[in-house]
Amino acid sequence: MRYVYIIFLFFGSLVSTVSSAQTPVKGGSFADISFIEGHWKAIAEDGRAIEAVWLGPDGDNMLGFMRMMNNHKADLYEILSYEQTEQGLVSLVKHFKPGLLGQEEKDNPNRYLFVESTKDRAIFQNPTGDLQILYEKRSPTRFAIARANKDGDKWVFNDLFVFDRVK
Repeated sequence: MRYVYIIFLFFGSLVSTVSSAQTPVKGGSFADISFIEGHWKAIAEDGRAIEAVWLGPDGDNMLGFMRMMNNHKADLYEILSYEQTEQGLVSLVKHFKPGLLGQEEKDNPNRYLFVESTKDRAIFQNPTGDLQILYEKRSPTRFAIARANKDGDKWVFNDLFVFDRVK
């Protein structure tokens, strides 16, 4: 009987792992993304300089912002809010052109729901389920944000930004 119980637990954990990788779950915490806290810089593939700061969690939220520069001129600003909600951890993103001209509708930020995390990785997914965003710690002084689209039945991630910690 003991062996049946152990086998049941093993297969039960596999089923929950597979299903959570496919759809957002009501979960996630600031501990899952704590490695992004701090001051970071990156150079995008197109040569834009990116500077980002993520504040530590306070209450039910964590806040970040980015400044993207092209030839020493502001090109785009991004505000990122991570909120602990009844739906679990949610990432909300708004983009602004210079002059704080909003790129999204006033009350309609890009929304990403927490899907899963492992050590030094967290994945969020948009509500339509066709886009995922990965936050991944690559070393104590480096992390990446990658974007994935579905290719058949698997997700293919491509780095958007690879950040180095500012000393």
